[in-house]
Amino acid sequence: MIRVLVVEDDFRVARLHADLVGAVAGMEVVGVAHTVADALALAAAEHPDLVLLDEHLPDDRGSSLIGRVDAAVMLITAESDAAVLRRAIARGAVNVVLKPFGPAVLVQRLAAFERFWTALETGQADQRGADRALAMLREGDSPAGAMPKGRSAVTAEAVRDALLAAGDALTAHEVAEATGVSRATAQRYLADLVAAGRVDLGLRYGSTGRPEHRYTWRG
Repeated sequence: MIRVLVVEDDFRVARLHADLVGAVAGMEVVGVAHTVADALALAAAEHPDLVLLDEHLPDDRGSSLIGRVDAAVMLITAESDAAVLRRAIARGAVNVVLKPFGPAVLVQRLAAFERFWTALETGQADQRGADRALAMLREGDSPAGAMPKGRSAVTAEAVRDALLAAGDALTAHEVAEATGVSRATAQRYLADLVAAGRVDLGLRYGSTGRPEHRYTWRG
C-alpha cells in the first residue's frame, strides 16, 4: 500500500485531494498537513511514500520540503512561474499538477504513480525494468486514451457494461459485485477509465462525513 501525505493549506481542497487518493487502489492517506512545519512532523511520524504538495503554504513555500522528506513529491500548485516549476523538478518532484484541474487529472497521475511504484517493488531492476517503470510514471501525463498495458480488455468491457446497465452511478463495490472481480481490481479499472476520460468520478458524502466514490460511464 502506497502511503500518501496531503499538504494543502485550504482545508476543503485538502479533503478533496485526500478523497481522490482514496479513489486509487493501492493508495491510502496517512496524514493531512496545512503548513510546512506540520508536514515535516507528519512525514517524520508516518513515513509516507508520496507527498501531494501545495506550493503556497502559510509558513513557507511547499517546494522547500522537496529533499527534506524521504518521499516522492508531486507538486500541486496554481503557480505558473516557469522558474518555480523548474526549481521543483530540479529538486526532485516526480510530477507537477497545475490548478485548477478536474478530478480525473489527479487520479490519472496518481494511478500512473501507483503503477510505477508497484513495478519497482522487487528491490532490483535492470535497465529495461527501470525504463519500463519510468514510462509508467509518465503515462499519467498522456492525453486520455487507451487502457494501460497489462490490463485485460475483457475486464474493462465488463466494467463498462456494468456501468452502462446500471443507468446510474455505481460504487467500486457495486461494480465488483456486478463483474465478479475483487473490489481492488474494480478500483484499478475504474481509476484507469477515469484517467482515460471514459468515466466520471463523483464524490458523495453520507451522514458520517465519509466520502463515497461513485462512477458513471460518460457514454
